[in-house]
Amino acid sequence: MPTSLATALPLFHLYGDPPDEQAFDFIHIETIVSRSSIHDWTIRGHRHRNLFQILLIERGGGAMTFDAATLSFTAPAAILVPATIAHGFRFEPKATDGWVMSFTEDAAGALAGRAGEALTRLRALAAEPVIPIGDEAEYARLSTLCRELNEEHSLAREGYRLAMRGLLVLIAVAVARLAASRARTGAVTLRPADATVAQLRNLVDEFFRTERLLGFYADKLGMTVDRLNDHVKRATGVTAGHLIRQRVLTEAKRQLVFTTQPIHDIAEELAFADPSHFARFFRKATGTTPHEFRDERGG
Repeated sequence: MPTSLATALPLFHLYGDPPDEQAFDFIHIETIVSRSSIHDWTIRGHRHRNLFQILLIERGGGAMTFDAATLSFTAPAAILVPATIAHGFRFEPKATDGWVMSFTEDAAGALAGRAGEALTRLRALAAEPVIPIGDEAEYARLSTLCRELNEEHSLAREGYRLAMRGLLVLIAVAVARLAASRARTGAVTLRPADATVAQLRNLVDEFFRTERLLGFYADKLGMTVDRLNDHVKRATGVTAGHLIRQRVLTEAKRQLVFTTQPIHDIAEELAFADPSHFARFFRKATGTTPHEFRDERGG
């Protein structure tokens, strides 16, 4: 689907559900049948603002739209869908099944070391979203991991959030290895993700603690503020300013949930003028205060 039409596409959290601006540390898994069968096996073109998805096609097949491309797929295969990318599916009716994993990219953020690196790597590898799986052992391992993730999700036993993050990282590593292996065979590469948006995200990751003004990032990219904002809006459906604010918000949530750092220290670390300014920013974005958010997450 042409990028110029991207803003006309619906934004969903999970398909059919309204966007969830507060989604954080979110991991969800369901079967392909559970959602596609009630939509006549067709998932129409749409985008997710803040969810990355991995599909494991265990039987059947179909076709997907991915930005301007139309791609076919046959089991066994993995499919990568980054946040904000226009996509849709037409599955072979009653013949297709497998798993759909949806997660916010911060989902592995609480794990020690560089465990989340595989999730970041997937964004780059997703320029070619369909990954055929020719190795039976790798397919069997991925299938088992998906079933274990679904079990943790369904039973919600003690420690299930940590278990789900760990399983998601193992799945991401396995899929990243398959994608990297495919790249070494010389497969044709589709148009990569938008380069300007990728550069902006990298700059925001580097400077978001001290730089909030869009003009700073526009200067770094050699663009005017209006041009950068228009470009990002066409490519992602949100403004460049939204991406900056969302990165600050994500870091604030991480600190509130995964550390015992005092809230006034978090505010200072994120360069807010004072804790009350931080509280107003957080409440406007989430509908709750930093204290309430920490308490609700068991911090």
